Amino acid sequence: MASAAEQLARNMNFSTFAKAKDLQQRILFTLGALLVYRFGTFIPIPGIDGDAFAATFDRAQNGIFGMFNMFAGGAVERMAIFALNLIPYITASIVIQVLTTASTRLEQLKKEGEQGRRKINQYTRYLAVVFCALQAYGIAVGLEASEGVVTNPGWFFRLSTVITLVGGTMFLMWLGEQVTARGVGNGISLIIFAGIVATLPTAIAQTLELSRTGALPTLGVVGLLVLAIVVIAVIVFFERAQRRLLVQYPKRQVGNKMFQGDTSHLPLKLNTAGVIPVIFASSLLLLPATMAGFAAQGNAPTWLTTVSAVLGRGQPLYLALFAFLIFFFAFYYTSIVFNPTETADNLKKSGGFIPGIRPGERTAQHVDYVLTRITLVGAIYLTAVALIPEVLVSQLGVSAFLGGTSLLIMVTVTLDTISQVQSHLIAQQYEGLVKKSRLGGRRKK
Repeated sequence: MASAAEQLARNMNFSTFAKAKDLQQRILFTLGALLVYRFGTFIPIPGIDGDAFAATFDRAQNGIFGMFNMFAGGAVERMAIFALNLIPYITASIVIQVLTTASTRLEQLKKEGEQGRRKINQYTRYLAVVFCALQAYGIAVGLEASEGVVTNPGWFFRLSTVITLVGGTMFLMWLGEQVTARGVGNGISLIIFAGIVATLPTAIAQTLELSRTGALPTLGVVGLLVLAIVVIAVIVFFERAQRRLLVQYPKRQVGNKMFQGDTSHLPLKLNTAGVIPVIFASSLLLLPATMAGFAAQGNAPTWLTTVSAVLGRGQPLYLALFAFLIFFFAFYYTSIVFNPTETADNLKKSGGFIPGIRPGERTAQHVDYVLTRITLVGAIYLTAVALIPEVLVSQLGVSAFLGGTSLLIMVTVTLDTISQVQSHLIAQQYEGLVKKSRLGGRRKK
């Protein structure tokens, strides 16, 4: 029998959305925030010769620069105020989450609820400022090393570049938090999503141009299209896949009546971590590679040029590190968001148990065993989706948009946002039903 939530979801229609004024305001706020973000990607930092930088970027856009530019929504190719995007903040989040498991102080803050979470978020912001300042300074030095890009090199340019890029990233952090609180969906993910989608027309135009000039055969274009469709279908299938553990509740007696024991399921997502492992892995690889790439444009040391080469998009070391980081963050983030011991305790308190498994510690071990196996499958799926198209795209020299990472982020964020919209609609319809029942009760009286 369908649950009440499922029945409400089936009965939803356009009239339900028309009545959901709060949801409409949230969607409009989200769209407005994303428009502000897109506007900022066209404002260049001061002191840059646009033509000279465009020539420098064109020589390296098929490498790691193209990947970084995709995440930044085209801000890198214009060297805009949002060129660093949210990558420093994501990197800071990774470091803080890793330190949380190693630091007793941070572990205690995590257990303090909302107040502790706010304190950890504050530490994350401080660390993001430090990362952003270091990366902005590295980019400023790299730009000065590129001949003709900076109109007036010196400390004033470096300082203004650091302030501008740090301010841009801090604004995006604030904007993302506002979208999460007052809009629909996760603000950080939606900003990255908007940046990737914004490169879609350019990516299609570049691919068609390669086909027109003969650099990419027509069969190759068709193959890329088919590959993209297959990857999207695989992502949707795996993101919705679950392993359901049967949970049984014993019979209970209320007064003189004996009620039959209920059964339910404990859903374990195949990919509990979602798109986070891919975003984290991309962030950690993009930052050093991008700064090395900028600096390597000028008279850089040999070792820096070597780092830029070996961490280039499609290179064996880049792919190996990418796969390793995806696996690491898939297991690590799953361990953060899902606690088998806590789940087993909650089942025991409510009287539920998994048939054939003792409540308590044995249940926690069983859930952890199942979760580890499906997380392994999920990590393999994430790695395959991110790397296989990545290899093909890098070999063909087409836009980074057509890679598995961009498709994974777009599809996952879209599914998550749609799910939140449906939740708002269900809540709206449920509130309407409650009001009707109350009015009916009053009329009867």
